[in-house]
Amino acid sequence: MPHPLLLIALMGTITTSGAALAQQPVQPLPKVGGCPLGYYTSGSYCAPNKSGNTRGAIEKTGNSCPLGFHTSGNYCLSSPSNNREAIQRTGNSCPLGWFSSGSYCVKSR
Repeated sequence: MPHPLLLIALMGTITTSGAALAQQPVQPLPKVGGCPLGYYTSGSYCAPNKSGNTRGAIEKTGNSCPLGFHTSGNYCLSSPSNNREAIQRTGNSCPLGWFSSGSYCVKSR
């Protein structure tokens, strides 16, 4: 049987490896109409609330949001269970490691 300290170290590695999944960054966004849920107007931007519950968002392009996101005004807001990052797609394809989802590219796991 492995040493108990080795098991604890292994469990810590497994637990932290899940945190490496990319999530949509929570950052100020250019203001387009009203701000998404969890953001407030700050000049020409929508700034994230400091509550810690704010989810990452991107500006909405077209009529739908990418996989793992939902509409919040003129933005696509990351769903609470979403561990993926999305960017607006430029051209017909996505960069290596990303897949197409509507008008967006979503980072592969």
